[in-house]
Amino acid sequence: MTPTVTELDPEDAKIVTLARGARLRAHAPHTSVPEGAAVRDTDGRTYAAATVENADPSLTTSALRAAVAAAASSGVRTFEAAAVVTEALVSEADLAVLREFGVGVPVLLAGPDGVVRETRTT
Repeated sequence: MTPTVTELDPEDAKIVTLARGARLRAHAPHTSVPEGAAVRDTDGRTYAAATVENADPSLTTSALRAAVAAAASSGVRTFEAAAVVTEALVSEADLAVLREFGVGVPVLLAGPDGVVRETRTT
């Protein structure tokens, strides 16, 4: 059974909340499927980002990829957890970007209401 937000560890609830806020800033005019994501590094720092779509889908940046890129650009090389808020599924390609920095990172998948519906591991 997947835990509800109130049952989450406070640090996990924090990244779900950050991802939810980031989703509100997404630029998704082509699919109308905004996403927000947040990652937490092993030092407890958090990074959040939103989807940035382009008319050419190959140039679109998913929220998870953007959050990982923001963290990596700040020198992060290991992650403790991630959260994605979306109405869609998280692609295997997006999970592979996170997996590049370490296998076994839990990814909390939540709907727009912030309720975690699944936890996956990279």
